[in-house]
Amino acid sequence: MAEAPISQEAIYRARPTLRFSGAEDLRASELILAMRMEEHEGGMSTLELRLSNVASTSDGRAELAFGPAANLRLGAAIEVYAGDEAQPREIFRGQITAIEADFRTGAPPELVVLAEDALARARMARRSRTYTDVSPAAVTRAVAGELGFRPVIAGLESPVGTWAQVNESDLSFLRRLLGRFDADLQFVGDELHVSPRADVRRGALELALHGQLSRARVTADLAHQVTRATARGWNAADGAVVEGTATSGTHLGPGRGRDGASLLREALDERAEHVGHVAVATRDEAQALASAAYDLRARRFVTVEATAEGNAQLRVGAHVTLTDLDTRFDNTYYVVQASHLFDVQQGYRTDFRAECAYLGG
Repeated sequence: MAEAPISQEAIYRARPTLRFSGAEDLRASELILAMRMEEHEGGMSTLELRLSNVASTSDGRAELAFGPAANLRLGAAIEVYAGDEAQPREIFRGQITAIEADFRTGAPPELVVLAEDALARARMARRSRTYTDVSPAAVTRAVAGELGFRPVIAGLESPVGTWAQVNESDLSFLRRLLGRFDADLQFVGDELHVSPRADVRRGALELALHGQLSRARVTADLAHQVTRATARGWNAADGAVVEGTATSGTHLGPGRGRDGASLLREALDERAEHVGHVAVATRDEAQALASAAYDLRARRFVTVEATAEGNAQLRVGAHVTLTDLDTRFDNTYYVVQASHLFDVQQGYRTDFRAECAYLGG
């Protein structure tokens, strides 16, 4: 797979476009001065828009662009599309949660709009409760139902156990619960997608250095690698110790080459991690926790922070193949954080952070 052109046109417009209740707002789109849309693992995307609050009228006068009755108001549903204006892609869907007016002498007034995706409801709902004899998938469905979300869940039907939410927001609770089983959640369109990390692949693309990739900083770091991960707990019903052990990766993600554990063993020594701060009651729980802890460290062996030409396909969960860096670092990475940026000076660009369990070459 080669680096695919973002547009078929030699020159194309990549200004973000705004939609409210599905209808494009031309005035708001044309008055955007800057945009930042952020997303990362664990869900909840955030948006910051800066717009000029002065607009020209057809008779040559100027007026306040966004008054109290405008689409840009607290609670309004907003969608952002980015990329080639001929074929834009949705990169954000949520609600406006804050509005800021910026007035300065010698400059036109500006409006700053902050928005969050639907997981904001989960962030604001704080509870204490217990789920008894159910699977992680059943817990997720119950939480999603209370919040009015439409869940799309893959796997996670075991283990069955008791799960406690203690003075936590629903979002924090779901992140903690799913993290035990190496699963991720994201809001996609109007659906809450939850699945094991190994099953997540929100598209695939290739970026070449000095092509669409303008900057990349890659780090291969043994400091946090381990050759063994363990977890232990107590099964009160059986009166027995339960434990799990992982000495190799279960879901290490895309890429090829040598993993961090083998290089750690060769360069330094064996190193173990024990997960002692999380309670487990069954062997299945202990094994899942140990495997998740091992995989989490292994996947972060090689990390990259990079900037690319604005690309609406660069989303959390995408597999991105980087080329023309170095034989050690040319590899396929999993995107764990993406920032879609626009301003009138530099145009549309995407900063992203990605990780790979392997060092090539």
